[in-house]
Amino acid sequence: MSVKHKIFGSTFNTFRSKDIKNNLVTFIVDDNESFMSNFVYIKEEFEKNGDFEFFFFNKNNLSIKNLKKLSKSKYIFLNDNFVAMAYMDFHPDTIITQLWHAPGAFKKFGASNNDDKNEINLIKKSNEKVTYLINTSKNISKFYEEAFQIDKSKIKSFGIPRMDYYFKNHKNLREKFDEKYPIAKGKKIILYTPTFRNNKEDNNIFNFLDLDEFNKHLGQEYILALRLHPKIREFYKNDIHSKYDYVNVSDYESEQELLLISDLLISDYSSVVVEFATLNKPIILFTYDFDRYLNDDRGFYFDFKKDAPGSIVSSSEELIYTIENNLFENDNSKFLESQFDYIDGEASQRIVELLLN
Repeated sequence: MSVKHKIFGSTFNTFRSKDIKNNLVTFIVDDNESFMSNFVYIKEEFEKNGDFEFFFFNKNNLSIKNLKKLSKSKYIFLNDNFVAMAYMDFHPDTIITQLWHAPGAFKKFGASNNDDKNEINLIKKSNEKVTYLINTSKNISKFYEEAFQIDKSKIKSFGIPRMDYYFKNHKNLREKFDEKYPIAKGKKIILYTPTFRNNKEDNNIFNFLDLDEFNKHLGQEYILALRLHPKIREFYKNDIHSKYDYVNVSDYESEQELLLISDLLISDYSSVVVEFATLNKPIILFTYDFDRYLNDDRGFYFDFKKDAPGSIVSSSEELIYTIENNLFENDNSKFLESQFDYIDGEASQRIVELLLN
């Protein structure tokens, strides 16, 4: 992998421009244009502040034309890792900002979850090129310092732009959902967002969730909306829409729309829990494989069973019983205090003001 990154860096350095365009803002994306929501709000904020040119650069594209344009950028934004930067020489006036795609510090990531010294060194070398790393709270900066192997002076706890979404006006979202999934009309939405596991068997969630019993006890009041992690979908290659009385929203365009219209979230170790906790709605953490996940996948930045938001259950029966009897743990105030310095819809404004001033 490092050979590929070295080739990318060498090509960039060979063809890079010596000049810089002070109004050129570049967003680095992947083939799937993942995690775009941060970029949407940053772009809107720049548009409020002047005449800027915007460029979306695919980090898997070695086009000489695109590399030259990237090298001319005054402002570069990242949403994910781009370790080829370890071998790229940017203009000294270029400002590179890592927004990251998830709020808070939940399960360990980056160098916090890596024992390979070469990979850790590559993470460190690439993040030496970063001017600012944005997170959501000073309380979690030490975790980001470790995960990114970055100097703490570069970390700014301004909040991430995607959270600004919840402070915008949104109309007819539920009507749009019901039109797409008529079976959901008149029912409360339970959104289930299981994360990916390294243990393949644990990704087949219907081995652990008894959907027949779920619908028998809860089907009159609720509809289950399942949003699968992209890596999990290989376990459901057939038509899963018709097998059970639920809706598959894995391809639904906006995850944040789903969070906003859902009445309850079922998840596990996914960082979507951090975002949903700000909406003050019930959360259930369905941790049927807790010990295996803790030992074989990732650890956490806190005591999961003690500090995670919501109610924790380990079986389908316990999950159904908790929902049926409204046994929700609703006070997430301590968790939110640990994860956010601001919940105000102004993260994009703070970030852009920092860069322009």
